[in-house]
Amino acid sequence: MIRDFFLGFIKLHILYHAAQEPIYGLDFIRELETHGYQLSPGTLYPIFHKLEKQGYLTSEKQVVGGKVRKYYAATQQGKDALLEAYSKARELLDEISSIETLSLK
Repeated sequence: MIRDFFLGFIKLHILYHAAQEPIYGLDFIRELETHGYQLSPGTLYPIFHKLEKQGYLTSEKQVVGGKVRKYYAATQQGKDALLEAYSKARELLDEISSIETLSLK
């Protein structure tokens, strides 16, 4: 269950960064590490591919230093989804902001 929650967070990270500028896999793995996520290319690339297939990302191949990199950018649909997710996340965070007062044990 925790993995499913984090997968959603990772997708939001992807959309956010891809809306700012095109991103590529290995560099993005390093970005996610700064947030405490440990992903392998075998985990990240299928997420990119699925988001692209769903219309949230578009990709473009570029040659950099003699190697082909696939860069991903958010589509308008991806940006719209990010805005909607932001609204829902903000609402949830506001609602659970007093979680420390709850008895969760």
